[in-house]
Amino acid sequence: MGYDATITQLPLRALFDLQGEPSAIGDWCGDALPAFPERPNSVSERDGRTLIWTGPDHWLLSAPLGAEAGLSEELRPDDAPADIGVTALSDTVTFFAVTGPDAGAVMAVATPLDLHPDTFPADAASWTESFGTKALIRRIGEGYEIAVDRSYSDWFGAMLDRVVA
Repeated sequence: MGYDATITQLPLRALFDLQGEPSAIGDWCGDALPAFPERPNSVSERDGRTLIWTGPDHWLLSAPLGAEAGLSEELRPDDAPADIGVTALSDTVTFFAVTGPDAGAVMAVATPLDLHPDTFPADAASWTESFGTKALIRRIGEGYEIAVDRSYSDWFGAMLDRVVA
């Protein structure tokens, strides 16, 4: 039995791990960031930049890969003060999109995370496991985006394809 869903490996993007108190990160990063999300495991967006609240005092900033050099200049990871962490992760993570009418069914096979809209609304994002490996999942337009360690990208894509087939 196949599913009416499309699996797409997405292009690399600029990705920065941010750790510390929001006020300290905000003071250091200034206008480089969208507003901090209002609740844990949620997303805020501005000007093509996405800020994901992934844990206590922990966020991921995502932007198109072409913005990476400019973001590096704005965020200054090598000069960050001791009370915050700013780490570039761009080439360490691979993103996939699972879209289409049966995207939810594919995700039900891929992860134990409860993705029902009542518990995982449109602006939700969370670390979880998918096919036994750590994955970041968020809702997008007609489905979901999944980020995994790049070293698993070929295997992970094959697993998703297997579910859809």
